[in-house]
Amino acid sequence: MKTQCHTKHGQLELNFQGLGSRKVVSRFDGGFISSDGGALHLREVEARLGIIAGFAACFEDRRDPSRTDHSIGELVAQRVYGLALGYEDLNDHDRLRCDPMLALAVGKGDVTGNDRVRERDRGNALAGKSSLNRLELSSEKCDRYRKTPVLIDAVREFLVDNFIRLMELEGVPKRLFLDVDATDDPLHGDQEGKFFHGYYNSYCYLPLYIFCNGHPLCAKLRRSNIDASQGTVEELEFIVTRLRKQWPRVQIIVRADGGFCREEILCWCEENRVDYVIGLAKNKRLLKAIGKQLYRARKKHEETGHASRVFIWFWYRTKKTWSRDRRVIAKAEHLDKGSNPRFIVTSLGWNDRKLYEEVYCARGEMENRIKEQQLDLFADRTSTHWMGSNQLRVWFSTVAYMLLNAYRVLGLKETAFAKAQCGTIRLKLMKIGALLRISVRRVLVSYASGYPWSGEFARIHSNLQAYPLRN
Repeated sequence: MKTQCHTKHGQLELNFQGLGSRKVVSRFDGGFISSDGGALHLREVEARLGIIAGFAACFEDRRDPSRTDHSIGELVAQRVYGLALGYEDLNDHDRLRCDPMLALAVGKGDVTGNDRVRERDRGNALAGKSSLNRLELSSEKCDRYRKTPVLIDAVREFLVDNFIRLMELEGVPKRLFLDVDATDDPLHGDQEGKFFHGYYNSYCYLPLYIFCNGHPLCAKLRRSNIDASQGTVEELEFIVTRLRKQWPRVQIIVRADGGFCREEILCWCEENRVDYVIGLAKNKRLLKAIGKQLYRARKKHEETGHASRVFIWFWYRTKKTWSRDRRVIAKAEHLDKGSNPRFIVTSLGWNDRKLYEEVYCARGEMENRIKEQQLDLFADRTSTHWMGSNQLRVWFSTVAYMLLNAYRVLGLKETAFAKAQCGTIRLKLMKIGALLRISVRRVLVSYASGYPWSGEFARIHSNLQAYPLRN
């Protein structure tokens, strides 16, 4: 059988099915070509908000400068941009280190790596997998090889401060919804903190997330042998304090499902002037309290053949756990498959139907944001042995999500991609073929002529340019 690939003049040459009388031959000799041309837009977002720079400031650098090739900022930027562009593994960076587009996004002065001191690194502007691995494992143990630990409290401050900076680009908010949720993060072996969770039917971690307007304010990795709400009060206290310091008059509303309907959380909200809308698990007492409404909903369904809802509110107090009566809103609903009652407890006196349908149900959008971070930004790639380094991986994914979310907020408004998910943004706006021509005076980036969204790409660029550069 005739081989379909061979080497010619030192280049690997591949033969494909011919086109008429013409041969179709390919070689890896195109020069500085990248498939991630949209990374320049992310660099523009970073130049205006300093998201990656703020995260990099959360690391200590105890290395000897005379023996250092890559700064903390460059290492962090390389890892974050890599995740945003779809490269979840550290192994990917052994090839990406010679990608001039990624080097341009990171801000390396010589994107071709021609000024490297050591011959073995010549042509590689960026760090390899070993350098990035040492950055991640420094969170576990600082020794002669790992000298770049991350400061946990600094990261917590960074997440909130960056949200404040992003919000103030659009003006001072009057009301903020803090969406709280926990999800499963499957384990990949005999890892630290391993525990079997019955609800998820797997060994997993149970990270806690707090979002506001689609922006992450907390991404805390936890063992799964705890109640889903554990640690929520501590995180809320930290976040609310910083938000009120910046915006003293803002109304803050905590929104969560029934897993967070705990006396500790409700009391803290009431004592700190924080409103709440939280799901409440149904029980016999609650179902008995809305018996008439359930009957009305069933009769209406029988008459119309359509789903019917009846809302009512009443004061309610558990027999043992709650310290006071609280306002509960009940949705007595009847569907084709039968009765579907739901309950929420709230400190707000708004219209019952509006509070349930427009306020509480809107928390489902947070679940979409968590899925984006878990799936599109690889927050579930917590495969190191230790929890500390896995927590850092979750933060890297969180920062990558923050970068893409800021891109969505600032750049994609009034475009066809204004509500696109991160995976769609990456596929259609980041993965663009680009040829780089590098000279002393400039770097010329030529995009693929057949790119179908060039008009939208130019409009997004114009949107980003409307915001001032960070000092």
